[in-house]
Amino acid sequence: MRICVFLSAADLDDRYTRPAQQFAELLGKGGHTLVWGGSDVGLMKVVADGVQEAGGRLLGVSVDFLAAKARTGAHEMVVARDLAERKKLLLEKADAVVIMVGGTGTLDEASEILELKKHGHTDKPVVMLNTAGFYNGLKEQFRRMEDEGFLPRPLTDLVFFAEEPVGALAYLEESMGVE
Repeated sequence: MRICVFLSAADLDDRYTRPAQQFAELLGKGGHTLVWGGSDVGLMKVVADGVQEAGGRLLGVSVDFLAAKARTGAHEMVVARDLAERKKLLLEKADAVVIMVGGTGTLDEASEILELKKHGHTDKPVVMLNTAGFYNGLKEQFRRMEDEGFLPRPLTDLVFFAEEPVGALAYLEESMGVE
């Protein structure tokens, strides 16, 4: 599988990096390809290192203004003109999406894929890896949206919340029919 991971490029606390490393190792050992923002800094670097060390492939999609931070040695690196093109390319090149901890950029990317799913423009499985309860508030907001009629589809059709890396990958592999 080609798994797009939306995540932070910030240097983060061990409570976030350790589960990210675990997910990356599972992804690499499973022979999967990481599709990610291409940066070689922060949590993006942690995940790319883990996937590559475990034997997985790296497919990066950077953007012009961040090209200086792009990882060298990725199996493939594409540089987009702007953030909109980057999101489009990331989603086109992936079979599934995992949303890890991140800031406004990650939230923007998450909103985009969920909006596409809501309107039936993609059926790719989407997982929010709720590391250390990071997305508890967002999960509650989504439930409220569903309960109050703002979502035309059940929340479970849009996104799966995983508390642990192993659950995230297991959900994706089951959704994609990978054994």
